[in-house]
Amino acid sequence: MPWVNKEMCTGCGLCVQVCPVKAIVLTDDGRASINDDLCIRCGSCHNACHQEAVRHDGERIPRDVAANLQWVSRLLDHFETVSERAAFMGRIGRHFNKQKKVIEKTLVALETVGEDTSAGLDAAIRAALEPQDRQTH
Repeated sequence: MPWVNKEMCTGCGLCVQVCPVKAIVLTDDGRASINDDLCIRCGSCHNACHQEAVRHDGERIPRDVAANLQWVSRLLDHFETVSERAAFMGRIGRHFNKQKKVIEKTLVALETVGEDTSAGLDAAIRAALEPQDRQTH
């Protein structure tokens, strides 16, 4: 997901102009901001920004990991005993392992899409929704 480094953004508005879905606006501070829910990840803003303020999400991995750990820490505060905390840590580990599996399976499915992306995605969705017993036979 692209994001805007506010320290690098000059507020020129080029990214706003080229965004085909109007997912970028200039905020009250005069800097660009990308609405993640509207962004279609086309890359137009990356190409338009002469200041290189529109950044790639890979740069945010350490921040995202820290945010996950802070969330876990906040949840952990609800458990008092060592055994409750240990049980929670096991559950939260399963939560993140589930997310990892979903991402891995999504990446595998995307590799099967092929050149006819609409039909390929439809087929991948149908395959993902097949009952487990069909997938294993």
